[in-house]
Amino acid sequence: METILEDQRRLHEERERLIDLQTKELLRKKPTTKEQINSDHLVKLLWDKYIESTSNLINFYEDNDGLRKKEIQLLSGPNEYSEFNSRLKSIITYHKKSNLSDSANISVPMSIEYENLIKSIQSNDDDAGALVNFTDEEGFGKYLDLNELYQKYINLKGVDKINYIAYLSTYDHLFKMPRERKNQDYTRYLQALFNYLFDYLQRVKPLLDVSNEVEQAKVEFQTRWLEGTFPGWPKETTGALTKTGAYLDLSSYSSWEELASLGLDRLKSALMALGLKCGGSLQERAIRLFQTKGKRLQDLDPSLFAKSQNSKSKELNDKHKDIAELEAKVYRLAEILGPQRNATIENVQRKQALTPGEREQEEEAEIVAEESEEEEEDDGIIYNPKNLPLGWDGKPIPYWLYKLHGLNLYYNCEICGNHKYRGPKAFQRHFSEWRHAHGMRCLGIPNTAHFANITLIEDAVQLWEKLRVTRETDRFIPDNQEEYEDSHGNVLNKKTYDDLKRQGLL
Repeated sequence: METILEDQRRLHEERERLIDLQTKELLRKKPTTKEQINSDHLVKLLWDKYIESTSNLINFYEDNDGLRKKEIQLLSGPNEYSEFNSRLKSIITYHKKSNLSDSANISVPMSIEYENLIKSIQSNDDDAGALVNFTDEEGFGKYLDLNELYQKYINLKGVDKINYIAYLSTYDHLFKMPRERKNQDYTRYLQALFNYLFDYLQRVKPLLDVSNEVEQAKVEFQTRWLEGTFPGWPKETTGALTKTGAYLDLSSYSSWEELASLGLDRLKSALMALGLKCGGSLQERAIRLFQTKGKRLQDLDPSLFAKSQNSKSKELNDKHKDIAELEAKVYRLAEILGPQRNATIENVQRKQALTPGEREQEEEAEIVAEESEEEEEDDGIIYNPKNLPLGWDGKPIPYWLYKLHGLNLYYNCEICGNHKYRGPKAFQRHFSEWRHAHGMRCLGIPNTAHFANITLIEDAVQLWEKLRVTRETDRFIPDNQEEYEDSHGNVLNKKTYDDLKRQGLL
């Protein structure tokens, strides 16, 4: 029933709705790690659908089969009305034949379809309907589960037997492993480690392009391998003297007959040192070795070299390169999973310090906490019938703590404009705060320690008048309190001294 143009319109609408759903999901608050991971997987699912719709839309616009162009010509040609009537007739015929009472024949709007999809995914919290699964040890993306890989590691030949915590700290220190111990068993262990880290990273961070990270690690590895700076694999020097055997100086020999006098074993050793064929009779070996006098190895006939040895060396080098490339990938993935590794070490150390009974209690407490969090998230309203104050975690404080701090008592302060303070601690603290100081300033009274615990305006005014009177009586008056002494040693106040002095009686 749908035409090509209708399919294009539907794909455009689908792309816009997918972008809108992704935006809403990214802006939604996710308080727990589980919700964050599920949300990332949902966004990844929507993004994959968006890519698929875009690809189909591009195919329609490319119109390789020419059907889209043909349909546009039919709709815009000279017989557009007859084309319209034929399509209308086909629609009427279709609805007459189909049973409209059947819900399967009723078209559901795309907006309702995607809303139902999101609701079904978000409401399905059980493991069977989850977008991603984790083991119990992984704690839904919080920790790593390397127990199986740890058993494989300690069973490798020649490695130190370390505990699980030490393995978690050093599982990516692959450069410390000697090269001669990196055998086939080590390669299988390394491949299993890489597979687990790759799969775990895809489950924990679905929006991260893990394949791209691996490809970048391969590119960096190629550069460092050619430079000989990759950790654990120093560049080997390649030359004639690095071969097995003893090098022989030919400058003192003028013919192959003189070389033949050295014997089969010495000639063989000199040929092996140069990487040449070392078989044959005494004469053949002497002639083959004498041909190298005064020449570079690059100038020699390729048929003189030991082909099997060269191919074996190249095969061994390729094998070492494959192992080193696998190590480079593990390095990159371990670097990205650094936070999860640190959390795993802390969790293992904490669990090792618990008794079996404490572990069971902790697991039960975690289950109860998850259920309570889910209930609170579903309700969206905190249960607080006694109107208790909220603590640092956004939940009401315990009732015994509420009574202990006296938060059920309210104190009124008339100076602060009849403002009420909850609890004695807040009441005592308010005397040094701005509200009470402003009220005292409006009354023309200094906010000193004399007025502590004074809340009524009348009491504050009366106390201020009393303090003023006391200050006046205690004020120093020079005429009455300043003392003078005459020539006979008599002590007089200032007023009496001045009167006697004017009368000349002193």
